[in-house]
Amino acid sequence: MKNPFNYFLFFLVVFLLCFSLLFLACMSAPESLKKFGTTNYYLLHQLLFGFLPAAVLGFIAYKIPLSFLKKWAWLFVLLNLGFLFVVFLPGIGSSANGASRWIHLGVANIQPSEFLKITAILYLSAWIASKLSETGSGDWKSRTKKGYHNIIYILVPFLIFLGLIAIALIFQNDASTLGIISITLLVLYFSAKTPFWHTLLVTFSGASILLFLIKFEPYRLNRWLIFLHPDSDPLGKGYQLRQSLISLGSGGVFGKGLGMSVEKFGALPQAMSDSIFAIMGEETGAVGCIALIVIFILFFWLGIKIAKNSGDRFSKLTATGIVFWITFQAFINISSVAGIFPLAGIPLPFFSYGGSHLVIELIGVGLLLNISKNT
Repeated sequence: MKNPFNYFLFFLVVFLLCFSLLFLACMSAPESLKKFGTTNYYLLHQLLFGFLPAAVLGFIAYKIPLSFLKKWAWLFVLLNLGFLFVVFLPGIGSSANGASRWIHLGVANIQPSEFLKITAILYLSAWIASKLSETGSGDWKSRTKKGYHNIIYILVPFLIFLGLIAIALIFQNDASTLGIISITLLVLYFSAKTPFWHTLLVTFSGASILLFLIKFEPYRLNRWLIFLHPDSDPLGKGYQLRQSLISLGSGGVFGKGLGMSVEKFGALPQAMSDSIFAIMGEETGAVGCIALIVIFILFFWLGIKIAKNSGDRFSKLTATGIVFWITFQAFINISSVAGIFPLAGIPLPFFSYGGSHLVIELIGVGLLLNISKNT
């Protein structure tokens, strides 16, 4: 059944995008003038290589048949996994801050790990939907009456898929993205009514691997130590967190006003990307921060409502994965900037400077609107 266009979700995202571009125009001007001699370089770059391709691909995601995505989801994720290793090829891959995560295209870079957030959701949703359709009743139990069948038929393929993603992202030193994708896929796996002990086993295994990665990678260990003891090295490893908290606190209740931030003049590292929420707190105050949090909660509610009303299992799982991923990433970013979670190094959805994450987020929104109209 065709439903009317979901204007509520559409205009909510449009509002976020408009405000983010206005905010970026104000905060990027000093850095843009310093590096490029013009105040609008970063804004134009975000418009041309972020917003424009994101809008086009988002519209395609809205129009494309969901059956086509379900059929070819395996190919999309396979190609995406291949591109994750292309970043290591000389002359093609691009590195920054000790991490190889980008493919250089001359005027812009593409980060394949961002696209994995949506291709992995599509593949797992299609795989679960196809497996459950084989049972005839939509229930794992009708196909998997014995425990060892549960392991072979359900758990092992899921662990292999998760393992391939983990290997690719660990080589890129991108544990934060790995965490976002892994938890999103685990939520999808659990929401498909798989045996609960599977979720507990995967969660325990993932936590063990995380502890291993933290212990044997100094910068990850330092992030946790600074999180636990933020004043131990305020001018060194804890500098970014300290400046984030100063920026947030200095905004007070109503903020200093758009464009009036002091921290954006080089005091706060990654001000346009990972730490943009801190600048928002400085310029719009607690009122602006709370309003943004409420908007993300509203986005989550609208997305879950779309998932709940979806007419087929693939659409339901895809919508659930998209809305959880975007909202979860938003709150991880906000929490890390506010000092209630270790610095994660992930963008704030729809707001942070960068094209790859914006493109994939608008593709996700396009798919949500697509699912909504086909309920």
